[in-house]
Amino acid sequence: MGVSSSRRGDVEPFHAMDVLAGANRLIAQGIDVISMAVGQPSDPAPLAVRRAASEALERGRIGYTDALGLMSLREAIARHYAENYKVEVSPDRIAVTTGSSAAFNLAFLAMFDAGDRVAIAAPGYPAYRNIMAALGIEVVEIELDGAPYLDAAHLRAAHADKPLKGVLFASPANPTGSVISEPDLAELTAVARELGITVISDEIYHRLTYGAPDTTALAYGDDVTVINSFSKYYCMTGWRIGWMVLPQELVRPVERIAQSLYISAPELSQVAAIEAFSATGELEAVKARYAQNRDLLMQRLPELGFPLAAPMDGAFYAYCDVRRHTNDSMEFARRMLAEAHVAATPGRDFDTRQGHRYMRFSYAGSNRDMVEALSRLERWLK
Repeated sequence: MGVSSSRRGDVEPFHAMDVLAGANRLIAQGIDVISMAVGQPSDPAPLAVRRAASEALERGRIGYTDALGLMSLREAIARHYAENYKVEVSPDRIAVTTGSSAAFNLAFLAMFDAGDRVAIAAPGYPAYRNIMAALGIEVVEIELDGAPYLDAAHLRAAHADKPLKGVLFASPANPTGSVISEPDLAELTAVARELGITVISDEIYHRLTYGAPDTTALAYGDDVTVINSFSKYYCMTGWRIGWMVLPQELVRPVERIAQSLYISAPELSQVAAIEAFSATGELEAVKARYAQNRDLLMQRLPELGFPLAAPMDGAFYAYCDVRRHTNDSMEFARRMLAEAHVAATPGRDFDTRQGHRYMRFSYAGSNRDMVEALSRLERWLK
């Protein structure tokens, strides 16, 4: 008797994780590798978060919560919107999730059926495409072709070609770091509403912008779905804790699906995450280091023959054109890791058609590591 697999498993691999695995194999051999491949803060969760988790462990009972999460955490998230965005959000519209990854699963399952057409930007985060493809959703990748982000004109053109059911965009974006301007975000949500297109706004890199302040899509209506996470700004990747803000009519459908798929996000992480909102001083110090790294990469990467392909407005990424060195960023990433011991992510992850010309460098590590990585690249390229 053979073992069969479904077509759902036949999705593109997440090459950033493959690069990380390769880096970890070298590290296990005692080789000093600097990783600029994965978007993971090098700092631990804030001290108050870790203390809250420790106290919860001492109390001993860690169990299930409601599928939508602890009300105390949902209220803390609602206060965050009121204080940081001046947007009133009812805690009843908030669902706590097992990282933003679970939030995307829940959103796609609750909003779309197999065969529905959903637009995303290319380049863009590969999990959008891979999860939707596994669910039988038709992914419409809109090539930005040098534009900094997906805008209302892109959306109208894609919808005119064949009607869209949904659109998903990120600001700040992964891999580019681009931030959608306030006027363009307002127009994008308005056009989507006019055309009857469901909006999902990925805001997991919020609070990591270096120019204008963050603007949430919630400022332009309560019919959008916003997804966020404690992973990036709050340095809590492995805690697997995120959230969604939903239109009221989607709360119960998401809750029903979450009950069966996840039961609930980990209670320990939920208890600890409440304290993340009080750790701004500690987290802003981490962000200041990202800003220092950003300045360094903005200068040095173009000098090394990696011109920036998008403005580094937010997040902690530089998306670079590598055609001066290669026309195959996958092979180039493998050689760079093996020979220079610097890991970065090939653009194929983010754009299946043009990604061979690009690479993403993460600057979420220490400043010392960034300086050393650039020195290694300079020696290697010579």
